[in-house]
Amino acid sequence: MVGRSDARRSVLQMLYLTDQNPDADVHWIRQSISEELNDEELTDFAWQLFTGVREQRDALDTQISEVADNWRIERMAPTDRNVLRLGCYEMQSVGTPTPVVLNESIELAREFGSENSGAFVNGILDRIASK
Repeated sequence: MVGRSDARRSVLQMLYLTDQNPDADVHWIRQSISEELNDEELTDFAWQLFTGVREQRDALDTQISEVADNWRIERMAPTDRNVLRLGCYEMQSVGTPTPVVLNESIELAREFGSENSGAFVNGILDRIASK
């Protein structure tokens, strides 16, 4: 069964793709998400996350940078950077409870990032949530 965790995973992969290739075709991205999730409600949720992060990217990066002591956003690992953007956006704009966003973000960071990504993401998002 596919759920919101799968939608977030799909969004993270597409955010990573567009971070590396800013000219990626958004219609192809939407189609890829739809085919992967095979559920209209989850596809809509994923698309809301994806487009929201893309539209608010600069503001999200500013928020992340303000609490990421000694870390410039462009120097963060691409996976960590995109998990942070996704978590920050979802926490502030979607209304998902903060503990859920923190847990989901940490899990994504552990799955796709480095050995220390979970702790790094937890620390940054916790500071953002506390503001």
